[in-house]
Amino acid sequence: MIKKLSVLALAGLFALPSAAGAASNAELSAKIEQLTRELAQMRDQLEEQEETFYEIEESAESWDLASRVQFSGDFRARYDWMEQERMTADTWMVTPGGPFPATTTEVTDKNSGLWTTRFRLNMRVKALENIEFKGRLAMYKAWGMQDAPASTTVWGGFPAFDGTATRQVSDSALYVDRAFVNWNNIAGQPIWFSIGRRPTTDGPAAHLRMGMDKRMATPTAYMDWPFDGISIGYAYWNLFGINDAPGRIRVCYGRGFENGVNEEDTNYTSDTDFAGVSWDIYKKGNSLAYIQSFIAMDVFNYPDFNGMLMDMGYAGLVGDRDNIGNIYHTSAVYMDKIGDFNFFLSGGWSQTDPSDEGMFNDVIGMMMGTATVNDDKENGYNVHAGVRYDIDNIGLKVGAEYNWGSQYWIGMTPGHDDMYSAKLAARGDVYELYMIYDLPGGEAISKFGKAFMRLGYQHYDFDYAGGMDWNMMPYELDDNTESLYAAALEAQGMMDTITERDQVYVTFEATF
Repeated sequence: MIKKLSVLALAGLFALPSAAGAASNAELSAKIEQLTRELAQMRDQLEEQEETFYEIEESAESWDLASRVQFSGDFRARYDWMEQERMTADTWMVTPGGPFPATTTEVTDKNSGLWTTRFRLNMRVKALENIEFKGRLAMYKAWGMQDAPASTTVWGGFPAFDGTATRQVSDSALYVDRAFVNWNNIAGQPIWFSIGRRPTTDGPAAHLRMGMDKRMATPTAYMDWPFDGISIGYAYWNLFGINDAPGRIRVCYGRGFENGVNEEDTNYTSDTDFAGVSWDIYKKGNSLAYIQSFIAMDVFNYPDFNGMLMDMGYAGLVGDRDNIGNIYHTSAVYMDKIGDFNFFLSGGWSQTDPSDEGMFNDVIGMMMGTATVNDDKENGYNVHAGVRYDIDNIGLKVGAEYNWGSQYWIGMTPGHDDMYSAKLAARGDVYELYMIYDLPGGEAISKFGKAFMRLGYQHYDFDYAGGMDWNMMPYELDDNTESLYAAALEAQGMMDTITERDQVYVTFEATF
């Protein structure tokens, strides 16, 4: 470009009118010098523009690399008020089988204000056209503390282990909540392979009461357990010949507990693994018909939570740490929306398949010599139903939920989002009412942007002791003898004997 301008400038000099020839040599020399200076100035400007162009061109690749990463996140501040009634041992008497509570006392526990903050950062990036990474980091802490308040783990909660990481109140550190890679469109077909820490928390229909617009996890809320594993999936568009009936099916495997290196030919605890099928039978718009079925293999009577449970005497009651059998689990949910009315119905079934060690053992009866190891296959059942009505013109949503669990029901829910104990693992009745109000903060800056507040009330009415535990018999709390047994275990920190609980929560949440 510079060369072209130089030629044009010289041509202009030769094309000066003949009157210039009559001018003095001094005038001609001055004009030539002026044109030369202007040409040099134009050349310098063009060179600067070309350098800028090349810099932009060279940085375009860097910009493209950065633009591949999609970030989003959410923030939640939450206030909880709680009051509950539980049973504990009052006086003790000595028997040949050991100390035994003669009477029970009902105790009232109360927390007039627990404040927590949760922050999560999501990321999504493609490595190749059909290979992408998805991840989420999370921080979840109580105000004024850098560890979990005891009340969130003792009464129906869980000591810190892999299944509670990022889901239970802890400290202000960011931990990996989800991290997995998807290989999509394998061989040009609607088939995918996924491996890593799975998106297996807050499943349907939990997103309705959590104020989210869409499903947040693969399994139903009955399988609320963050774990590491693999899945292979297939998507279809026509179900059993029915046109426009899309869905997808996945075969899954996961590791629930890694026991580490053990000496061969010795009695050691095996790893605990999951395997099953997760099937979106029909998923279109707001409609979802879903079923899942899995087996938890070689479940443990208790993992070694850094020696915590062993120090509390758990081993003395249920024996050495060991694998005690398998658990079978099947659940289903149907949810839809008609106009502004959302609804869902879920059901679950669990069954124990114990080894010689037994499951749901009457440990107090065994200590007293009145019971033996329970090697029966015990069946448990759960029903969960809910509705939500959306009043969009004022940004308000109101909802209600109910769930019931039977005596031997096992909800696989250490990753639950209830503050104290998972309502979907309760053996008894739980009622919940809530409101969600969308904050009038102006237009959303991105597709992720929204802000809202939630106000909710939960009432737990427990019929049987224990929660997710499959070791000890779920003693009936209304039975005089069984309630004494439960109180004996509660006094040693081994069993949850809550009879009733009322809880109110308020949240301030933003997604971005």
